[in-house]
Amino acid sequence: MTEQPAPALTEPGEPLPRAARRLLLVHAHPDDESINNGATMARYAAEGARVTLVTCTLGERGEVVPPELAHLSGAALGQWRLSELTAAMRALGVTDFRLLGGAGRYGDSGMMGLPDNEDPHCFWRADVDEAAGHLVPVILETRPQVLVTYDDNGGYGHPDHIQAHRVAMRAARLAAEAGWTIPRIYWNRVPRPVAEAAFDRLAGDLPGLPFGRSAAVDDVPGVVGEEQVTAAIDGTAYAAAKAAAMRAHATQIEVAEPYFALSNELAQPLFTTEYYELVHGERAHGPEADGPEGARFETDLFAGIPAESSAASAAGGPAGLSAGSPAGSSVGRPADGPAGGSTGNSPGGSAEDSAGTPSGKGRAS
Repeated sequence: MTEQPAPALTEPGEPLPRAARRLLLVHAHPDDESINNGATMARYAAEGARVTLVTCTLGERGEVVPPELAHLSGAALGQWRLSELTAAMRALGVTDFRLLGGAGRYGDSGMMGLPDNEDPHCFWRADVDEAAGHLVPVILETRPQVLVTYDDNGGYGHPDHIQAHRVAMRAARLAAEAGWTIPRIYWNRVPRPVAEAAFDRLAGDLPGLPFGRSAAVDDVPGVVGEEQVTAAIDGTAYAAAKAAAMRAHATQIEVAEPYFALSNELAQPLFTTEYYELVHGERAHGPEADGPEGARFETDLFAGIPAESSAASAAGGPAGLSAGSPAGSSVGRPADGPAGGSTGNSPGGSAEDSAGTPSGKGRAS
């Protein structure tokens, strides 16, 4: 791997240069990143930001959509989905994507309430501190200014999504104690009015789609009142990239732009503006915080983050890590190593966050 140069030092008070931006996303299964954040990832990658994805399982228990691939299950499905993830990241322009602890470290837990949840190898049964210990070195290496993950219910109650939330939040706490505090943490959201309007359009378009029925607003993970949402990332220019990434996950998703369906064959909107709730850090103010239709949304996840957050990384950062140490770009690169540090207060949440109420929406892994 080629050593990457340290980011240039900038004067205090300067805005964060685009090339110095570093975004980390933590997801449960291959396909979650493209559905939830594909436009965001494509936008920031195209703008020169360093985008790092950590996926916690290979989704070996996902329900397969195409009949011609229905023979895939277990480890074989996991390896197939790894190839789909590779193709999806190519579509989004993202080169740094990893599996938590390396390929096969944690297995898919299946939907909430199934016997699969009892498998000692599944992610749901993983020790949170141990799993976070595989993520902390990635944080110390890449030093993200922004972390994106799920809320404490995992968006819709899937055990792997809930666990991904717990692990991400715990790792952020441990990384802070080891030397790198992530300035901002966001959770994936969809404003209810936006979802309702999109489903209204879907109702009119449904007769022309290859899907027989529509999902409901509450089937969409992370739908909340608009007042909870703090950021709206307009990815309209990257709609084609997001759709291509979703199509790459062919075992899980059928795309008919601007809609898609999972294994339940229920149509739902493909959102190209992606929404977030800031749960740790300072919210941006000023022109960059102005959202559509007068809503006070941030329009850039990095808005207002000072250049010092990049300069501090170049100047020193956590002990034992040189500035700009390479992350590596090969899929399945282990996100491994010691956790470092002792426990403390978690920014925006903790390993003890409640699991929430399982939704039982029947979504594939």
